[in-house]
Amino acid sequence: MIRPPARPAPAGAVYFSLLGPLTAVRDGRPLPLGPRKQRLVLATLLARPNTPVPVDVLTDAVWPDDPPRTARKNLQVYVSAARALLGSDSRDGRDRVVHGCGGYRLTIDEGELDTLRFRSLARAGRAAGERGDLRAAARLLREALDLWEGPPLNDLRDSTGVAEEAERLEARCLTVYEDWAETEIELGRAAVAVDGLRDLVERHPLRERLRVAWMNSLHQSGRQAEALAVYDDYRQLLARELGLEPSPAMAALYRAMLGRGRAARPAAAGREAAHGTALPAAPRDFTGRREELRELLALLGSPDERVVVVSGPAGSGKSALALRAAHLLGDGFPDGRFHVRVRREDGSARTPAEVLGELGRLCGVRVPGGSGVPAESAVTAASTVPTDSAVPADATVPAVSQGAADAWQRWLALHRALIVLDDVPDEAFVRGLLPRSGPSSVVLTARGQLAGLAPVHRIALGALADGEALELLGKLIGPGRLRTDPAAALRIVRACGALPLAVGVGGMRLAVLRHLPLAEYADRLGDPSAALDELVAGDISVRLRMASGWQDLSADDRRALGRLAGPAQEGGFTLDGAMEALGCGERAAIRTVESLIDAGAVTSPAGEVTAHAALYEVPRLLCLYAREREEG
Repeated sequence: MIRPPARPAPAGAVYFSLLGPLTAVRDGRPLPLGPRKQRLVLATLLARPNTPVPVDVLTDAVWPDDPPRTARKNLQVYVSAARALLGSDSRDGRDRVVHGCGGYRLTIDEGELDTLRFRSLARAGRAAGERGDLRAAARLLREALDLWEGPPLNDLRDSTGVAEEAERLEARCLTVYEDWAETEIELGRAAVAVDGLRDLVERHPLRERLRVAWMNSLHQSGRQAEALAVYDDYRQLLARELGLEPSPAMAALYRAMLGRGRAARPAAAGREAAHGTALPAAPRDFTGRREELRELLALLGSPDERVVVVSGPAGSGKSALALRAAHLLGDGFPDGRFHVRVRREDGSARTPAEVLGELGRLCGVRVPGGSGVPAESAVTAASTVPTDSAVPADATVPAVSQGAADAWQRWLALHRALIVLDDVPDEAFVRGLLPRSGPSSVVLTARGQLAGLAPVHRIALGALADGEALELLGKLIGPGRLRTDPAAALRIVRACGALPLAVGVGGMRLAVLRHLPLAEYADRLGDPSAALDELVAGDISVRLRMASGWQDLSADDRRALGRLAGPAQEGGFTLDGAMEALGCGERAAIRTVESLIDAGAVTSPAGEVTAHAALYEVPRLLCLYAREREEG
């Protein structure tokens, strides 16, 4: 099999490298890249090739703490320097760096950037491996690794923004190295990988998949004592640093090496240790939420945080954020990452026993008398949650048998896994599913705040910023069409309440209705009586999502939200406005508004402010739905 074709860079074109220090060469000669801030801008654009990079991302990369008032003007200067360095596109003569609603976009080909070439070779190598052509897989993966010259962007990592991009690139390189090493072991050529694996383990001592590959390569090279020592050293390191044990797959590999000698070649065990996942595909159009994603990744990377609640109104992108984090955290959860939806397609909640049954089948939890935790294990009796859990001592586990609950807790205590429970209706539903001890973590997504769970960490999502919402719209309809009428595009995303679901549905609708001017669609969405009718794309309906959230509210909260929808749609409401709309006194109004906040139907200011000074808001589309119900 030959390497995948790449369009060669034309003579005189610049070739950039990020897989090491930032460098650029033209016709074999290195090029000066200017002062440090200019290189930071160039590195950030190159790290996200052919994708709009928001201005605030570039600003954070250059001035992470206190950007000057002239930041935007300075960025324009640095981008102009990048344009001059890149030259025009040989195909159409246009600038290689353009500015649109989503930010600055750098257009570059695979033959001009090492990370694009790396990605192409890695993809081709994995495809060859999946076909069973291991020799071609090893060759292609090795070609990719030959582009890796050291820690990516190691000369610019004092910038937090660039450091994040560099760590993402390094994680990708490490994964490809692991793929290559495992392939060489499968081919019986383990010795070629030994030294490189040792060096990488020294730099990344807690990365289990590297350790497993190193163990295997030593073992297959006849160095059994050294292979067993790798396991012992890792076990002691985990116990000392994190209070954990190696994964069951790695422990099984160790026992196999002890018992069977060099004849064993359990390379697949290393993959099993790193690839126990049951996640939907990563959301391709994930946009924005940079701070929230950073916070979620940091929380899940901490051994002290076992439960994180991601809350927000319907359509705010809670599931997308949780899945994005889960896909980025494979190395931190060697025993797997698992996603389970708590609701059925019609929006009704499943039973806790059904959810526990699915978790059991995914994770291989065994209970007395069965091979997993079946859905039929539900019983009407409830079991008391021990007082060392992260929930109240008198809480109960509804409709789950004691044996099934205990088996699940034993599994959690012995494994480091990430569980995403998506679209949780209330606290009682999940209390028995949360880890009481051990290294596993759970992410709960919910419209409400799940205030009855404590202690947990909470991340609340609201609307996207205008720039993020426009970037999402541009991904769906194309940046060129977005540029035809930026003002109308802004009206569209604001009429969608800047909620990812609504912006996504509107974008999908516009992608089909290519003849429809953006201004006309903005007018349709601006009409309160027609907006929800317009936000339908195939079988995806924003109105149906709002209806599901509406059903979660109590009858009293529905009535209150219907009365508050009018003043809320006019720019929010104060406590005095709530008292007038509800026809009640101050104390009753406060209780009602706070009940709606708990349910995720009303948002309040992020900082501390008195009840009378606060301005409360309801997402625009929920307002429209509530008014429909009130008038109907």
